[in-house]
Amino acid sequence: MQNRSQEQLLYWIDMVSMMLVDLTEYLDTHPFDEAAMDHFNHYQSLYQKALKEYAEAYEPLTLSTAHPENMWTWGLSKNPWERSAN
Repeated sequence: MQNRSQEQLLYWIDMVSMMLVDLTEYLDTHPFDEAAMDHFNHYQSLYQKALKEYAEAYEPLTLSTAHPENMWTWGLSKNPWERSAN
């Protein structure tokens, strides 16, 4: 998905993140399930791409997507739950 609004991108990140949580819990009890591991790797890739896209378009959501060499603005932006719904 390209050209997503900030809200759409946050929603996508939430959905993919929840899938990763579910897969992580499943893999905790089924560590040799190759299909589940493939799904985990797929969603992990989607999650990392979405975080990068969000950081480039808006601001970083995680430390791994922050770029302090430009300016440390982490504490200046609103948290996702503090934004008004439009």
